[in-house]
Parts: sequence; C-alpha cells; structure tokens
Amino acid sequence: MDVADPDLARLAARVGAHLRAGERRSATAESCTGGWIGKALTDVAGSSQWFETGYICYGNAAKTTLLGVLPAELAAHGAVSEPVVKAMALGALERSAADVAVAVSGIAGPDGGSPGKPVGTVWFAWAWRHGKSLHVQARLKLFKGDRDAVRRKAVAGALTGVLEL
Repeated sequence: MDVADPDLARLAARVGAHLRAGERRSATAESCTGGWIGKALTDVAGSSQWFETGYICYGNAAKTTLLGVLPAELAAHGAVSEPVVKAMALGALERSAADVAVAVSGIAGPDGGSPGKPVGTVWFAWAWRHGKSLHVQARLKLFKGDRDAVRRKAVAGALTGVLEL
C-alpha cells in the first residue's frame, strides 16, 4: 500500500471541500478497507471540520455490536451483500453526529472468493440525513487486481460516491 497516494489525497480533499460546502459531517463504516477511507479523509488538513468518526468492523460480531447489523441479515446474505452494507451505513449514521456515512464490505483476496462472490466483489452504501429522514443507497462493483489494488479501488469508489451526495 502506498500511504502517500496522490490520487486518493486529491479525491479526499475534494470530498472534504464538498462536505464543508454543504456544512455536513461524515462517518465511515469499513470492513475490507480496514480504516483506509478514514485515513485518507483525516490525512486532509482541517478534516476535523467535516469528519466525525469511523468504524472499522472487520468481523461479523463487530458489525453487529458496533453498527447494529442484524445477525439474521449476516446469516442470510453474508457480510458482503447489499442488505449488510446498507445496515452498516445506516448504523454509522444513526450512532454518530454525522450527516453522511459511507460503508464498504468486500472480498479483497487473495482468498475468500466464491463463484457467486469472487475476489474483487465490493458492496458500497451511502446513507444521509435529509431533515428527519434517513436515506440509503447501495452499489456493487467488481474490481480486478491484487489485494492492495482492490482495497485502493474500494477507497476511491467510496469517496467518489460521497461526492455524488
């Protein structure tokens, strides 16, 4: 992993400017990226103005305990699924003072893939507040490359999605 990734640094700075302009604060709920999204965001000077908190919930027990993902959802769909990643994003939003949350769960490899969920499968979800209502949307991507490449692309995808909100 290149900790001084200039492309991710520029993207994170754009996210910060976007959030600051909208007077919004963000939260992250990360599984396969292991805190990389939060790191990219907090590497930006002044990020305390728009970054609230991050949850690194790699294991299923952490997803349940820290984010409120229902064990039944994990059992029925697996950690790398639309219902679980949506629950992660909503859980991060509901448990924080953030206005926007991004969640990521995927299979970075080199092991862990299956025919239905090959290595490189990544689910994203973005949750946001609009008045008193909570909204969430999800997106599935299949990335090529080694473990670092899949994780880096997941970080970029998560940040890009925040710019769309």
